[in-house]
Amino acid sequence: MREPTAPRGRFVTFEGPEGSGKTVQARRLHERARQAGIASLLTHEPGGTPVGERVREILLVARDLRIDPRTDALLFAAARAQHVTEVIEPTLAIGRLVVCARFADSSLAYQGHGRELPLEEMAALQRFATGGLKPDLTILLDLPAEVGLARKPEAERLRFEAAFDLPFHRRVREAYLALAAAEPERFVVVDADASPEVVGAAVIGAVVERLPELAAIRDPGRRPDADRDP
Repeated sequence: MREPTAPRGRFVTFEGPEGSGKTVQARRLHERARQAGIASLLTHEPGGTPVGERVREILLVARDLRIDPRTDALLFAAARAQHVTEVIEPTLAIGRLVVCARFADSSLAYQGHGRELPLEEMAALQRFATGGLKPDLTILLDLPAEVGLARKPEAERLRFEAAFDLPFHRRVREAYLALAAAEPERFVVVDADASPEVVGAAVIGAVVERLPELAAIRDPGRRPDADRDP
């Protein structure tokens, strides 16, 4: 007799301008899920795989490289394709939650709008890189570009924070808001110009409202085995 397959997992992504707290809030959601007994994988882009981490070094860390906008877009897409194939799809297939800081929307915002590449071509590139995979829920952490940029000291700034001007980052923010307005069934916009605790509470509320099967994250402490790793 054929064993039933596990229900497909849920895919939640965090997007937003620089300094909006994507990494912090993705980690908080992942930890809340684990405490609630929900099997969860935390990952990020660019990166998430050995190939992706090497590409990340080129795209974000190296400041001595002049990268053409098309090269930028193709490198992000290459890392994303590997990430989907090697990590995200296999994890969703076994029924686990995947929490990811940045995904395809970031390329539409940064390379499409920020670096002003053709949007139709950028959208087609993302479909190719992801195999058509879209998140079940995207949390957009929104705040003014100048506020986000001011949150990081100079020594901690990566390439996009250090090498691109304020108008670029304002275009990125506007692009994210336009993407959210175009897909309200997938996006939830959260005001990130607040403390991490206030933002985190809004994120948990949004996740529970949109994905009620994850409702246990609202109060994971009620589980007697809340500190166990699923």
